[in-house]
Amino acid sequence: MKRFMPLLLLCSVCACSTPAYEALDRQARKEYLQPVRPGTEGRNPFWNGFAKKFIYAPAFGFPEADGAAQYLFTLTQEGADPVTFKADAPTADLSPVWDRLPCGNTTLTVDALDAGGAVLARVGERSFLRDFPYEGPYPGPARDYREAAIRALLYVHTMPEIQHWAESTVPDMGYSHNTYPCKIIGATIRNECLVASMLPERRENALAIARNAAQFLLDQSRPEDAPLAFFPPTYYLDREASKRDWNQGKTMTLEAASAGQAFLDLYDVTEEPAWLERAVGIGRTYVRLQRPDGSLPIKVDFVTGEPVNDVSAMLHPLLRYFLRLEGYGFPEFAAARELGERWMDEVAVETFDMTGQFEDVNVKGLEPYQNLTNCTAAPYASYLLSKPAPSRRDLANADDLIRLSEDQFVHWAYPEKTADGIYKRYAPCVHEQYKYEMPVDNSACNVSNAWLDQYAATGDLLPLAKAKAMVDQVTRMQNPVNGKIPTTWEWREAGKDRKRTFWVNCSLASIQLLLRADGMGKDFDKLK
Repeated sequence: MKRFMPLLLLCSVCACSTPAYEALDRQARKEYLQPVRPGTEGRNPFWNGFAKKFIYAPAFGFPEADGAAQYLFTLTQEGADPVTFKADAPTADLSPVWDRLPCGNTTLTVDALDAGGAVLARVGERSFLRDFPYEGPYPGPARDYREAAIRALLYVHTMPEIQHWAESTVPDMGYSHNTYPCKIIGATIRNECLVASMLPERRENALAIARNAAQFLLDQSRPEDAPLAFFPPTYYLDREASKRDWNQGKTMTLEAASAGQAFLDLYDVTEEPAWLERAVGIGRTYVRLQRPDGSLPIKVDFVTGEPVNDVSAMLHPLLRYFLRLEGYGFPEFAAARELGERWMDEVAVETFDMTGQFEDVNVKGLEPYQNLTNCTAAPYASYLLSKPAPSRRDLANADDLIRLSEDQFVHWAYPEKTADGIYKRYAPCVHEQYKYEMPVDNSACNVSNAWLDQYAATGDLLPLAKAKAMVDQVTRMQNPVNGKIPTTWEWREAGKDRKRTFWVNCSLASIQLLLRADGMGKDFDKLK
């Protein structure tokens, strides 16, 4: 039975099934029978040891038993009859019964059988959520995409802490996330550049904000002769994650690319060459930091540039940055970009350990696959699909990364209500990472953009339909009074809601997605 998360908002489009959606639902059900990059393929180990839910039929790395002729798979759910099948290996995927297994919390046991059918030993047991599949259509947008984007732009633009920049070159720390300069202040600049471009009557004010915020990043950056020349810091003052011991005096290597993107936006809108020069300077520092194999360290000392652990960075933000710099007439970055692509292909994508790399989560000492995230997998899929001529391998890898993102982080519905009879989280949505199992708007944008890129590269309407469902949800989550798009999509009682976090960089991602969707009307018409 189809279930989706109701919202206390009226939608402008009724979610009524059509022949087109019925065909897409059938296609989705068939695709969900194909496991996501199982260890049996031999490319990577079984990556799902820490996974708690699946939309695609999973396979697990259970050991073989001596003398076993077959293996009995038994799936049980409270209040339902067991579902069973037999296979020749304990690593067989669950596709033979996946479409017969109801959605809900599930326990799997795998028993080794001898030639006579007697149980030799139990070789595996796992509990997980058999999660809800895509079943379109979902409720339509609450408002026009462009209107939603402008409302969200203005919410950020009119925040007192943002208007503070119009007269100051230091941040108002009343907005505590300003403790992350590259990420948050960079996003502030980009938001204001959009305001200046789209809303002429606000242009002068928006550019004053953007220039002063950019000047702060310049003032905080390392000098030209430093190992991290032109890099603004990841952390500023002792707030939030900035005050943790493991972040003191350190910087996340790829964060400077966020500032560089902001400088490029500011150059685009003002044509002032200083911003382009600074962006190019950041890019050249990255080239000097790049290792011979194409990788970069994830975190370094902000003064010396020396790595502080042996973890390598996921390179998708840097590769996008190099590609954009090339578009400004700097072909010098192509070789570094291609070298980074090779490392991503041969290491990150090949091992399928698309690990989380957040400035507020310690990355040292993580086991492989312990903190997977859509925030690495989906954006790199988008990068592969957006290449001028993606190879067959690029397309296949992108498909694997998108399926991983949906399988592990997308929730098309939730199985349980609270004792008060409400859903605590709103679906469809996308959770951020294993270490922060929360629906986040930026994550919804990551996966939606990847689906849109997949549609653009292949013409497949199913990823287009999935993307539309998620984009429409962004509009429905938006506050219709003030335009704010909340970062986290969960119900909170009044007292806790006043403490709800709001990240400007996440809001910017939603705005950019809405503007992209605004130009896709003819494509979305194909779903009718």
